[in-house]
Amino acid sequence: MSDEIELTIVMPCLNEAETLERCIVKAKAYLERAGIAGEVVIGDNGSTDGSQDIARRAGARVVDVPRRGYGAALMGAVEGARGKYVIMGDSDDSYDFSNLDLFVTQLRAGKDLVMGNRFKGGIAPGAMPFLHRYLGNPVLSFVGRLFFRSEIRDFHCGLRGFRRDLVTRLGLQTTGMEFASEMVVKATLFKLDIAEVPTTLAPDGRSRPPHLRTWRDGWRHLRFLLIYSPRWLFMIPGIVLAVIGMLVGAAIVHGPKHAFGLHLDTNTLLYAGTAVIIGFQAFLFGVLTRIYGMQTGFLPRKPIIERFTKQATLEKGLLLGVAVFLTGVGLSIYAVFVWSRAHWGLLVYPAILRLVIPAAVAMIVGFQIMLAAFFMSVLMINHK
Repeated sequence: MSDEIELTIVMPCLNEAETLERCIVKAKAYLERAGIAGEVVIGDNGSTDGSQDIARRAGARVVDVPRRGYGAALMGAVEGARGKYVIMGDSDDSYDFSNLDLFVTQLRAGKDLVMGNRFKGGIAPGAMPFLHRYLGNPVLSFVGRLFFRSEIRDFHCGLRGFRRDLVTRLGLQTTGMEFASEMVVKATLFKLDIAEVPTTLAPDGRSRPPHLRTWRDGWRHLRFLLIYSPRWLFMIPGIVLAVIGMLVGAAIVHGPKHAFGLHLDTNTLLYAGTAVIIGFQAFLFGVLTRIYGMQTGFLPRKPIIERFTKQATLEKGLLLGVAVFLTGVGLSIYAVFVWSRAHWGLLVYPAILRLVIPAAVAMIVGFQIMLAAFFMSVLMINHK
């Protein structure tokens, strides 16, 4: 049967009795009109309104998916699909299943993933809430393009086509609404061939509120984008913070400075040192997360990171960490010497803090390097 079926149209379903039949009828009519050997598969997430019977009467095959979630329902349906290609779309009658020619053409041309773009195809009045149209979708799509260098303009379009083995090849894991982002992000990271075609969006045909929750699901999408980008979550903010801390610290470590009408002294030096510590720790988190992602396969391998893991041995990391730590110890010893010259009495605190604060920062950073060297060695055990 799998050799005879070219296209499977899948839809997630949770109590969609009002609109499900219309979607199935449109999908089957398209298959017949286009002369495509295909099927319609419904991933049912435990409907209690008779959606399963409606789907079967309309000629669709139903796959029961006990695990709740938009992504789980779709993955269950895709796993039960028999077509070479899959086109997925919501079962709320907002997507036009009667016009899928652009998707099929691109899939037949060899594209791995074909995304719909509602902003190019047309959004009917009332089809997308104002907040989603002018804030949520544009911002999250921009973040996705920035973080992953993707060219997709509509990250969250629910109508998309792909090769059936894509889900397995990418190891898609998320079960909620962020499944849509995961598919695009991983396809981009693994440099698959992606296309984008115009599609339309009509108003939801249901009388009840949608399953989508604006702030909750928006945060889940953003959280996913951050987790899958250690560079933007950890490394870039960490580098920026550490550099700012070092520049400010270097400017005032030898004496107070006046800038923009402000008197910058040891209090500022203390916060600059704190910025260096936090920034450096964030940078280490980014490197270690990237190594972990490569080891587990949820992020693609990167030559520069692989070269780093080969060169940055435990012994080298410990030597570097000890050197930085001893620098801090040396400054601390000198600070004690200064104290002894004052006969262990009161000190001029602005002067002594210019030694103590850099000493404390160096000891903390050195210890961080040593811990990171051990942790990286733990991450590399399986690889070795």
